[in-house]
Amino acid sequence: MNIKKIETNYNKKYFLKEFNNIKYKKYSKSLENEIVNIYPEITYQDILGFGGAFSEATGVSLSKLQSNKKDEALNEYFSKSGLNYNFCRLPIASTDFSLKSYSYCTKNDLSDFSIEKDRQYIINIVKQALKINPDIKFLASPWSPPKFMKNNKMLILGGKLLDKYKNLYADYLVKYIKAYEKESINIDYITVQNEPNAIQLWESCLYSPEEECDMVLNYIYPKFKENNINTKILIWDHNKEKLYTRILQELNFNEKAKDIISGAAFHFYSGSHFENIALLRQNNDFKDKLLIHTEGCTGYSNFNEKDFIHNAEIYAHDILGDLLSGANGYIDWNLVLDNNGGPNHKKNYCDSPIMLNKDNTDYIKNLSFYYIAHFSKYIKRNAKVLAISRYTTDIETLAIKNPDDSIAIIMLNKFGFDKKFNICINGFTFSDKIEAHSIITYVISEN
Repeated sequence: MNIKKIETNYNKKYFLKEFNNIKYKKYSKSLENEIVNIYPEITYQDILGFGGAFSEATGVSLSKLQSNKKDEALNEYFSKSGLNYNFCRLPIASTDFSLKSYSYCTKNDLSDFSIEKDRQYIINIVKQALKINPDIKFLASPWSPPKFMKNNKMLILGGKLLDKYKNLYADYLVKYIKAYEKESINIDYITVQNEPNAIQLWESCLYSPEEECDMVLNYIYPKFKENNINTKILIWDHNKEKLYTRILQELNFNEKAKDIISGAAFHFYSGSHFENIALLRQNNDFKDKLLIHTEGCTGYSNFNEKDFIHNAEIYAHDILGDLLSGANGYIDWNLVLDNNGGPNHKKNYCDSPIMLNKDNTDYIKNLSFYYIAHFSKYIKRNAKVLAISRYTTDIETLAIKNPDDSIAIIMLNKFGFDKKFNICINGFTFSDKIEAHSIITYVISEN
């Protein structure tokens, strides 16, 4: 058995620092304190992967770099030596992180439908990423239907999709999927609407539970079936505080929902609410469905060191909690932003794991980049979450088993003090400590 340790500790300036050949010994029955147990024989949900979003802001930011630096940044995310991202989000038309608002058509017969506005800053970047990692899966989300289809006649400030355009909007989504397919970009998953419970200053649209379920069952799904589209449909795509009740409302609206809806998407902006993920995993109608985190980011911090650590810990805590509770994947928000946390046409700036420096000559890897790496680099697609027990809640712990039978154990310490522990697995044990405000990944393999 071989044990490798990877540590990120900002105070020590360790960034994915590796320690090989960690010593272990046979488990002693007399050992009973400070134990973290790993149970490889008890497995839970599969993991689809990790990634971020190809927003227009990401493409614009990357375009400011010299070509060699842009290639380096993409390799930081998508290569095996980087974060090994393999599960990413695509916006359907504009978002707040676009240069301006747009949709793919303005005519009510869709005769002018075109994804040309996506080509320079989204499609071209996606194609470069696919050259690095051809196995990326894509989830697409709309922020708003075209404005002529809405009751407020605007892409922004919420509004609702008019009943008379529901069928046409389903055609619009079909056209989007087919257009991207022609670009050799397969849309594996789609959500009905980004944040359907929010009236935003930027692109947004409201759906009640009944309206969203109706849209899936009576419009989107039939159109997909008619056009031989196998894209899986996820609902909600909003914060976790209402995740459980919202999904139940949609399931109760129509008994066909449990057979047609493939899962739920969610964001982290209203707090952890890991229990709602766990409740859905326990629900008989949803226990085998996909549960995917599709967006999260931290506020723009102006590169304050203390915020760096706090922001990175927000990510790690959320990924740990989501996966422990039953989530199948984790997608971050913008992959790359400029030094101001944009561009954003509504000035709704935020952080991203990679950002440009002030003069756009290079990029900066925020601490969150390294914290995310502790998961995405070492948890492979189709890995399974393992059962654990731990002697203290001070050490957040996740264990997974990869398809090659290697085991990754991720441990997070958000506190200002060190914690000792003894990891027990397969009749063996090894002792270590996790220092204040640090994160560790152990990879255990047979050779």
